[in-house]
Amino acid sequence: MPRFEPLRLGVNIDHVATIRNARGGAHPDPLRAAELAVAAGADGITAHLREDRRHIRDADIDRLKAELTVPLNFEMAATREMVAIALRHRPHAACIVPERREERTTEGGLDAAGQIANLRPIVDELGAAGIRVSLFIAPDPRQIEAATELGAPVVELHTGTYCEAHESGADAFAAETHRLVEAARHGAAAGLEIHAGHGLSYDTVGPVAAIAAVRELNIGHFLIGEAVFVGLEASIRRMRVAMDEARGFGQNRIDPIHQTVR
Repeated sequence: MPRFEPLRLGVNIDHVATIRNARGGAHPDPLRAAELAVAAGADGITAHLREDRRHIRDADIDRLKAELTVPLNFEMAATREMVAIALRHRPHAACIVPERREERTTEGGLDAAGQIANLRPIVDELGAAGIRVSLFIAPDPRQIEAATELGAPVVELHTGTYCEAHESGADAFAAETHRLVEAARHGAAAGLEIHAGHGLSYDTVGPVAAIAAVRELNIGHFLIGEAVFVGLEASIRRMRVAMDEARGFGQNRIDPIHQTVR
């Protein structure tokens, strides 16, 4: 079997900031977490600046942009405030996500198909500034077609439903895996770069990492939670190994389709 290209890992450091903000002060420092993540094998850092600043703050974005040695993926809502911040900092990438103040975490994908008129000027403006735009969408052909129409070069497939299906039994998990495989194929055929993320763990990362069209995974909450027990570098290194093995760069290559779908 052919070997796939190595898969990039983006580490989301939002919940380091959540812990810091629970008590106030400066500890633990999200920038330090980002630096440790890079040392452990992260290819990029993701940070979501929410409207209510519940975890990452403006000063965190200032420091990350100034001091990171790897690309910064700036997660943002489709608002003028966030567009202005992105244009000021010029991160490598801006991932547009749905955002509701009352949600605990991002719930589902962006309805790109239902927001063409609102999203088009934002995608155009960010792209014109040299920022690589990504849309965080469900693995749904309609949303992929909308991303193509909008001219976004990247989509990140929401893997939350897939991860929940892992707890629901083999049939549900196989169905959601197949849904991701088909969405990734569809998007890649349309010329999009495919990323994936949300809720991925050691138990669920393999089948997604093995999808040939997927080029990057963004993982955060699980890694920060696991770091409580084993340390951040150890949690990220183990994820890096799991991704590489699933991709075919370790000893135990996983078939990209038949491992769970056949």
